[in-house]
Amino acid sequence: MKVLSLIEPWATLIKEKKKFIETRSWKTNYRGELYIHSSSTKPSKNDLDTKKLMSLVENKNMNFGNIICKCNLVDCIYMTKEYVEEMRNNCYQEYICGEYAEGRYAWILEDIEPIKPVKAKGQLNIWQFYNEFEIMKLMENIEYGWIDKNNSKHTIVDETYSDNYVLQAPKEIIKNKIGVCWDQVELERYYFKGNDWNVKTYFIVHYDNDKCPTHTFLTFEKNNKYYWFEHSWFVFKGIHEYISLKDLLIDVRDKFIKYELNNNYNKNNLCLYNYKKPKFHLNVLDFYKYCENGINISLEDM
Repeated sequence: MKVLSLIEPWATLIKEKKKFIETRSWKTNYRGELYIHSSSTKPSKNDLDTKKLMSLVENKNMNFGNIICKCNLVDCIYMTKEYVEEMRNNCYQEYICGEYAEGRYAWILEDIEPIKPVKAKGQLNIWQFYNEFEIMKLMENIEYGWIDKNNSKHTIVDETYSDNYVLQAPKEIIKNKIGVCWDQVELERYYFKGNDWNVKTYFIVHYDNDKCPTHTFLTFEKNNKYYWFEHSWFVFKGIHEYISLKDLLIDVRDKFIKYELNNNYNKNNLCLYNYKKPKFHLNVLDFYKYCENGINISLEDM
């Protein structure tokens, strides 16, 4: 869904149909369904103009950090001097709910409809919100494989991988339509960025002085449940639900031991790291080092 983030009380003014025009300094060519997000920023208690607007939504619940309504963006009007005067003289409530000045733009909103609040972080400009099922559908466009230093595609991880692999940026993965789990997790992170679901990414590795097999995966927390989001590991592709993060990590660990290591492993050589967004275009060795600088999760305690 296309979303626009607003601070309060402007988001709730739209939801309560007190405001039908969003004023901006920039033009948009987008037309169609638009969702309004109430940002987490609290309104100023000392600003007199804000106090006046707050009175228009008195006793209305403000769902900070949530998408709260939908509407249709039907037009984007350039503000002339005459347009501003018309709004000031004939649409006073609308006028005080926006910033009207020559050279700015009036985004015309229709069909405003409140929705059940959806928790989200918010972003600048018009941004895209995906739920977990939409993200999984988007990931179906990505096949398993890798891109080398010369931007050539490979569908098999062979002996050339260690010396020639580079970590792709999300837009590169979308363009190339291919990536190993390391790449695919970064694309999943990109799609999840509008959600406020405590997204985390993990790197599990077994150090065996040979291939050192690894897997990266993404988790998120929603409605007090924990989810393993998996696309690249085909046999376990899906969204798996758990009652705790500990249960989730134990399950992934045990599946990695059974299916990737064939139960042949040294527990002292098996490590799990929680890592944050890396720089792109890392080679294999640099990606290992980056993940190893993350938080080492003790598997012995599980």
